[in-house]
Amino acid sequence: MTATEAGQLDPVSPRTANLAALLRALRAGPLSRTQLAARCGLTRAAVSGLTTELSERGLVRSAGLRGGGNGRPSQLVELNGASACGLALSVEADRFAAVVTNLDGRVVAERAETADVAALGLHRSMDELAFLARRTLLDDQPVGVTVSVPGLVDSAAAVLRFAPTLRWRDAEIADLLAARLGLPVAAIAVDNEANLGAIGEAVDGVGRGVRELFYLSGGLGVGGGLVSAGAILRGARGFAGEVGHITVDPAGEQCPCGRVGCLETKAGLNAVLRGAASPGDPLHDPALGVDGRVGLLKHRVRRGDQRALAAVSELGTALGVAVSTVVDVLDPDVVVLGGYFAELGEWLVEPVRRELSARPLGHEPACRVEPSPLGTTAPLRGAAYLAVERLFADPTLVPATAEEAPA
Repeated sequence: MTATEAGQLDPVSPRTANLAALLRALRAGPLSRTQLAARCGLTRAAVSGLTTELSERGLVRSAGLRGGGNGRPSQLVELNGASACGLALSVEADRFAAVVTNLDGRVVAERAETADVAALGLHRSMDELAFLARRTLLDDQPVGVTVSVPGLVDSAAAVLRFAPTLRWRDAEIADLLAARLGLPVAAIAVDNEANLGAIGEAVDGVGRGVRELFYLSGGLGVGGGLVSAGAILRGARGFAGEVGHITVDPAGEQCPCGRVGCLETKAGLNAVLRGAASPGDPLHDPALGVDGRVGLLKHRVRRGDQRALAAVSELGTALGVAVSTVVDVLDPDVVVLGGYFAELGEWLVEPVRRELSARPLGHEPACRVEPSPLGTTAPLRGAAYLAVERLFADPTLVPATAEEAPA
């Protein structure tokens, strides 16, 4: 998959575009100059000059010789994974998280800390997030930072417009973090966690090789993201994917959004836990965090607790109704159940599939329904990918040094 956000990047020169094309081609593994020329539509002489420049920037290195055939062995070139890093940050209702990945996508450092983010407020939360970022980065300087947040995001402006679970409005995340981390604002991207989860699944999860993927994110709220041909579909204002407010029960509860019977009133974690246990039960203890409460719920379902089983069964039906609408409108190849839905996947996938089969729109739905293998880490995976992608779009972000040996 090539998940790019080219619309957020400044135009680059033809030479920079060619450098980027070579660097992206090497993501698949070591290649000779002849192979690079063929894949990128360039002459071998041009590739030779470009690889020398990439080597001077420390981004590629020699990978030995490849023999075979009757000619001379070919000199291979590969990414120098340790030459640059990207930083992924996550803000959730109950925690902050940070992941640093190198140029070839390997995680080199990660940290997380629990917090009552809404109680901290925006500015103290940014202080905590920046502190966590610095501890995770140590002395590294990231080529890009991507921040995952729950809520409506204006990704072009890097502003979180509204996050009900955090109680934030018009939060200028990029500006606030840039000032705290000493980075240019242009290096920091902000996106909705469901969009980033969709990218994470397309890059590292069940969506590899899939053209149309819909990711359904379960947490205190419910969101969705669609990857089509390697790019997030955002809609006219960037707010596409808000499936949490599809009506699944017209006679249901009123949602905080003002509508009645939204999916979020049935599938938001707190709603499911209210169905699974009485007030005062440990399932409602915020100190356990989302992961802890979902783990306890999962244990009770496995044990055969009837109230927990009924709550999860009702959740599966509600998801099935909403997913049926999504499939009718978007026709994806695969629907991925992410966030806490993934943890309950063994009890949710079949009810969703049954609802899809019971509501065919003139044909049997052909899409797959799969729990996310990445679970709650998918948004961070997607954020890390896009943080490093900034360099793959413009390799000149890393300055050349005289010490690098030619590749």
